Amino acid sequence: MRFTARRRPDSFRAAAPARPVLRPSASLVAAGAGLAASCAVSTAWNRLTVPRLSPGYTPVTEAVTVCVPARNEAARIPALIGDLRAQTGIPRLRVLVFDDASTDGTVRRVLESIDGDPRCALLYGTGGPPPGWTGKAAACRALADAAEQSADNTVLVFLDADIRLAPDALAAAVTELRRRDTALVSPWPQQQARTLPERLVQPLLCWSWSSTLPVACTDRGIRTSTVVACGQFLVFDADAYRAIGGHAAVADSATEDLDIARALRRAGYRTRLVAAGVLARTRMYRGGGELAAGYRRWLWSAYGGSVPAGLVVAAVAAWAYWLPPLAAVFGRGPVRRWGLFGYAAACAGRLFSRGLETGQRPRPGDLAAAASHPVAITAYFFLWARSHRDRRRNALTWKGRPLEAGKGLDSR
Repeated sequence: MRFTARRRPDSFRAAAPARPVLRPSASLVAAGAGLAASCAVSTAWNRLTVPRLSPGYTPVTEAVTVCVPARNEAARIPALIGDLRAQTGIPRLRVLVFDDASTDGTVRRVLESIDGDPRCALLYGTGGPPPGWTGKAAACRALADAAEQSADNTVLVFLDADIRLAPDALAAAVTELRRRDTALVSPWPQQQARTLPERLVQPLLCWSWSSTLPVACTDRGIRTSTVVACGQFLVFDADAYRAIGGHAAVADSATEDLDIARALRRAGYRTRLVAAGVLARTRMYRGGGELAAGYRRWLWSAYGGSVPAGLVVAAVAAWAYWLPPLAAVFGRGPVRRWGLFGYAAACAGRLFSRGLETGQRPRPGDLAAAASHPVAITAYFFLWARSHRDRRRNALTWKGRPLEAGKGLDSR
């Protein structure tokens, strides 16, 4: 007897499990892509309209004092002092360095770098900042007080120790201050990054404001909510600086650069951001550990220090910069097409912001950093959450000093 296998009817076949597919609505992805595109348009606008320091300057005849707060900057400050001594076009230049009780040989390296130059002087700090002051604000106040001893001093320049300057950078910045008749010019230096964590996070500094504010327009007014400034390079009209009380106005601020610019605007003065281009550059942090420690000490203060506000910003960022690339990978049809568009817009915005900083065409490293934008956004909000956690635990530190609750910065 022979048996023959018979095929079961289709109705009896076990249905194969469906492969999970991300299926957000096309309209939801399109809205996120639209957010990314609008930010890219803002960045492109700023790339074209934000003024740039020009090497072609008029020689500066007024007295200019450069103030450099320094704590444990032995590895960085000799290069800056060399750049300052090489500045051209400012015959009445003075350089003051304040050593904020460094423990790494900063004093010795400063004295070696000054090498007897009569334009340069070193001030000594022997203890920590006074109660209610951050280390950097206290150091800047001491520098400004020393600068006031010169009755004819008319321009104050504050620099971080990690800035590098072209020989005509200061003259170009002072010329911009007087040409625009403002109380403060803040040249935005090129942010250099070499390690992977730096490449992920550092470009977000420029992108964050260039993607949200039409700076050339907002700098025409005095609204405090639209101010942009970079504490690494600040050029003040000395009279306006003194009129608001100098750094005493921002003694306990976690973001003293933005807050001193806001104080000027509240007093009726105008401030202005310019791109430094090839005239100034900085590598703010070296490696992932230093970068994480640096951001955690102040990032809690973002969005007014409010956790709910930060969570709202994180949700919007996820909508604009996480959903489209996920849709591009896992979606189909219109969902995928909108996802690709949104991801391309995010990458374009990053490239525009980098071009704003450098004034040059993107390099291969810039392309890779732009492609990693969703990962960079993730890293940023991870640091933001860690900053809030450490502040609640009173565990914020910087350069060997604990930061009290409510403080976010110390001397860089």
